[in-house]
Amino acid sequence: MRDLLILLIVGGLALYALKKPWVGVMLWTWIGLMNPHQEFGYAAASWQVALFAALTTLLGLLFTQERRNPLDSAPAKALLAFTLWITITLPFSLYFDFSYPLWERSMKIFLMIFVTIALIDDRRKLDWFVWVCTFSIAFYGVKGGLFAIQTGGNYRIWGPGGFIGGNNEIGLAILMIIPLVYYAYLQATNKWVRWGLMASVLLCAVATLSTYSRGALLGIAAMTLFLWFKAKKNKLMLGLLIIGAVSVVLPFMPQHWWDRMDSIQDYQEDESALGRINAWTMAWNLAWDRVFGGGFQIYYFDVFARYSPEPERIHAAHSIYFQVMGEHGFIGLFLFLGIGVFTWLEARKLIKIGDSQPQHKWAADLARMAQVSMVGYAVGGAFLSLAYWDMPYNITVMLVCATYVVGKRVQQTVPAATATGLRQQPRIA
Repeated sequence: MRDLLILLIVGGLALYALKKPWVGVMLWTWIGLMNPHQEFGYAAASWQVALFAALTTLLGLLFTQERRNPLDSAPAKALLAFTLWITITLPFSLYFDFSYPLWERSMKIFLMIFVTIALIDDRRKLDWFVWVCTFSIAFYGVKGGLFAIQTGGNYRIWGPGGFIGGNNEIGLAILMIIPLVYYAYLQATNKWVRWGLMASVLLCAVATLSTYSRGALLGIAAMTLFLWFKAKKNKLMLGLLIIGAVSVVLPFMPQHWWDRMDSIQDYQEDESALGRINAWTMAWNLAWDRVFGGGFQIYYFDVFARYSPEPERIHAAHSIYFQVMGEHGFIGLFLFLGIGVFTWLEARKLIKIGDSQPQHKWAADLARMAQVSMVGYAVGGAFLSLAYWDMPYNITVMLVCATYVVGKRVQQTVPAATATGLRQQPRIA
């Protein structure tokens, strides 16, 4: 029965994407982030539902008139540059046969990111996109938070699979989505919806801590500090709310959670931490030796034997920065960071517009919460290999499309003002 329901939902939306391809990118995003066919299905868990959604969306894109240039912004151009560079580095991979499938997976993700930018051209579609991204991961946050409360936080929370299958990965995913849930809270008008969204924020925070991820803990601390420093009003009230939340949540965590968090300062005795440091050293040395890096797969004994001080400690990068550095060199890292920098500047632009024009306050709210999410990814991602995961690039999509929507509305209001004789008259000296 579940498989039939998934077939009807996914199949119906995919076919509808032939007529309205923007629906197809919502379906692709939902599948990519939430993996509903694996979470709820049986036989459906092995279906190529993402491929089906992508193909019908691309076919619909060819015939629709509701599309725009996806490369009309600095963040999109930075993403294109990064996409081209990791394609250039592919032939120079140390293990080409193992790197190619991961390159192919990344290309599919980046292609659909550009398709999404091309198809989201109004506020309604953008709202749907934000909601799909938010719900897809908040589902696991709420579910995990309820589980943690029920079990007293004594068990780690694990992800559904894919990019966010591990406890560390799902911790970062839920962490990043908390600001977007709060953005939805700011936009909601129904008091019951607002209460539900605020409860979701708290449950997601509990779930993040219950992953036992030290990187997620550092990320949520960085996000909280950033949010407080950026607040222009009611800093005292916000500070009291944060202190109150911490006072309620942290005492709830069991002793072995505290023992694991305390190991952050004793990294010299932690095998996982030592393995990561060794992998970071390997990536640094490899990037200095090879301009194009070593490709998507470099975590083998012979690579560590050549570039790391302790070749017997073979460990994944567990850092978005050292991951990209080792796999695509310093140029790849520079381009990867460029996406984040230009996305951040796009957010600042939206905040400036939204603060000066009340009708675009929603855009400023979105930009501020996107920045908070980016801080979480920047800090938490320093300890995880999630450089090619969809969600950070979806944040870029949200801001790029919000800028386009705001700009289009401004252009629409200018002719109306001119027609009513409101054009500013030239000044006569």
